[in-house]
Amino acid sequence: MLRRPRRLRTSDTIRNATQENFLNVNDLVLPIFLKPGKNVKEPISSLPGVYRLSLDLALKEISDCIKIGLKSFALFPVIPNHLKNSKASEAYNPEGLLQVAIQEIKNKFSEVCLYSDVALDPYSSDGHDGLVKNNVILNDETIEVLQKQALSLAKAGTDFVSPSDMMDGRVLKIRKSLDSQGFTNTGIMSYTAKYASKLYGPFREALDSAPRFGDKKTYQMNPANSDEALLEAKLDFSEGADIMMVKPAGFYLDIIHRLKENFLIPIAAYQVSGEYAMIKTAAKNNWLDGDALILESLLSIKRAGAKIIFTYAAKDVANFLETRE
Repeated sequence: MLRRPRRLRTSDTIRNATQENFLNVNDLVLPIFLKPGKNVKEPISSLPGVYRLSLDLALKEISDCIKIGLKSFALFPVIPNHLKNSKASEAYNPEGLLQVAIQEIKNKFSEVCLYSDVALDPYSSDGHDGLVKNNVILNDETIEVLQKQALSLAKAGTDFVSPSDMMDGRVLKIRKSLDSQGFTNTGIMSYTAKYASKLYGPFREALDSAPRFGDKKTYQMNPANSDEALLEAKLDFSEGADIMMVKPAGFYLDIIHRLKENFLIPIAAYQVSGEYAMIKTAAKNNWLDGDALILESLLSIKRAGAKIIFTYAAKDVANFLETRE
């Protein structure tokens, strides 16, 4: 045999020298759940090791992350029920939890990159990503609120607004709204291919944002479809998206790869709560090596073509990468 691929696997040194893909701390984004109050650290039962944090403790968490090189964060607010209504008006309150948090974080840590979610489900008494009328999620009326929300987050100082609602045409409307108000440098990371997955349960527990009726299948994508993701991507790209997100990540590596092969902008992927929880639960029961599997799962996402990876394991992985170096 002239070709023996095993020659390039005979030692750690050779394997490392010929490795094709690498994880870097700059690839990682840590989601943070924000809760009103002070000195609040609430565990999330279905997300082992993840907490709802008050802003003071979130600031400490960010400070600790910066020390190990992790500087990108996605913010998700836990909104009290008394502030939720059918119009989701708290979403664009300039004194809202998320808006105040963005200001505080950027004032203290100007070097960090913040991704701020744009969707109505945390703020809506209906629990849907859009406005509801007669049990139908309204597209165009929702976009009007999303524009207000995105603008309020840009004013607060976020680096990227991240529409995760999957309404048609929202990227263009948000881009025009931001530009008209002088926020030309505020980026848009669109949730381009967000699937109607059963992997979001722990996240919805964390935010108490589950839909109060029905499901999200009329706006989130059918897990059976992949060509549709290219259509969504073409639209978001043409409407001005700077980064395009695939969610979930691990079950949709083919979608990440197709977007990477067809578009010359960064592709992000979200290792969602259910993916993370499955690995953590298996590790807790000694069924699998959790630390090794987290690294393998993230490397597979990177190999598929994602440049930016949202994961609840970001801090642990950053610690590992720093130690390894």
